[in-house]
Amino acid sequence: MTTMTDASVREFKMPDVGEGLTEAEILKWYVQPGDTVTDGQVVCEVETAKAAVELPIPYDGVVSELRFPEGTTVDVGTAIIAVRVAGGAPAPVPAQAEAAPAAPAAPEAPAPAATASASASAPASAEEAKPAARQPVLVGYGVSTSATKRRPRKGSEVTVPAPAQPELNGHAPAADSPRPLAKPPVRKLAKDLGVDLTAVTPSGPDGIITREDVHAAATPAAVTAPAPVAAAPAAPAPAASYDGVRETRIPVKGVRKATAAAMVGSAFTAPHVTEFVTVDVTRTMKLVEELKQDKEMQGRRVNPLLLIAKALLVAIKRNPDINASWDEANQEIVVKHYVNLGIAAATPRGLIVPNIKDAQDKTLPQLADALGELVATAREGKTSPSAMQGGTVTITNVGVFGVDTGTPILNPGESAILAIGAIKLQPWVHKGKVKPRQVTTLALSFDHRLVDGELGSKVLADVAAILEQPKRLITWA
Repeated sequence: MTTMTDASVREFKMPDVGEGLTEAEILKWYVQPGDTVTDGQVVCEVETAKAAVELPIPYDGVVSELRFPEGTTVDVGTAIIAVRVAGGAPAPVPAQAEAAPAAPAAPEAPAPAATASASASAPASAEEAKPAARQPVLVGYGVSTSATKRRPRKGSEVTVPAPAQPELNGHAPAADSPRPLAKPPVRKLAKDLGVDLTAVTPSGPDGIITREDVHAAATPAAVTAPAPVAAAPAAPAPAASYDGVRETRIPVKGVRKATAAAMVGSAFTAPHVTEFVTVDVTRTMKLVEELKQDKEMQGRRVNPLLLIAKALLVAIKRNPDINASWDEANQEIVVKHYVNLGIAAATPRGLIVPNIKDAQDKTLPQLADALGELVATAREGKTSPSAMQGGTVTITNVGVFGVDTGTPILNPGESAILAIGAIKLQPWVHKGKVKPRQVTTLALSFDHRLVDGELGSKVLADVAAILEQPKRLITWA
């Protein structure tokens, strides 16, 4: 990820997420030439075809040059920033780190900081002849081929001016202590909740601090989750002043480009079938209001999406064969015994579908927390690539736009997607009389290669039955 250009300047290269992506756009620089940077400090935000990601710098020094302006799309492996390192010489690399065999990193483990060469005076040709110690990846994501332990910082090598490395609650880790290991989104969560990462006990692989660890360390008042509601639509573009111009061309790149390719691939690969049902959800809406007053849900906003998600999970439990994928190479149907529940979110950078891992095991309060965190992260444009991988089924809430329903396209690799229409007060026959009731229309699209009409109909009917009589969440669970 780094390269030596002289005895005191290092270049930081555009990394790869480990998924074969070849480029990323520089969205924002957080530093300028002359600024002091420290190991682990975020220097820029980039957008790949998967998500926007913050990039930390892996060493200490002073920025000497920014190679590209904001808005530039840069190929992976291209140097984007040059830093004059502290002391004018690279830090030594432990011999065992050079010789360590390659090992895949755990999905949650941050990629270790790039190491420098063992000697500053080694010839450039010798440096280039050495095999790379690791496959470059975006920090916190992808596959690492080096040892997963981070090199501890030494007090004699690191000078951290207070303005250059702010820490949570005004505290900085001791100079001879390793920096707490956590992905950038987890660090941001800790900052938002006022949690000092140096005081958090990690539970993730290789000592990684997870979101759950941060929540556990936060005070009850600070753990209030964002409202589990569907993401707001992308911010409208400013009014155009045409001045006689008849056409405007907008480059398609990043998340929007990847989404377009994925939707075309899905639409013309999986044979889609969509079924619809209109259902009286008056009792579900009453339950929403009751749950808002429940002490177990205090600090969490409850809305229909939460109960619809729970209803879908119960329907999948009753009809497990719908939670599957199609293996084209082996001509097999792969039934998943876990549910990674995707939630389609409209963001300023385009449509993304992050998912809640192992949603089937979560209680209602846990599901509310997960939905709120997922939506809040998506709105900020900070959704990680790992959060969008491995989904099995998806929910898309088109009702937030006032739309009755739609025919959603499957997220690639998934078996089904449920669209939620707007919930409206409508005349409905209830107990033999026409009364105003809260009504919505659900649409379920599924892959007809692995889900036949009977199975798809059962799942959709179960979701509708639960929303009509939400007590079935108890009797059917």
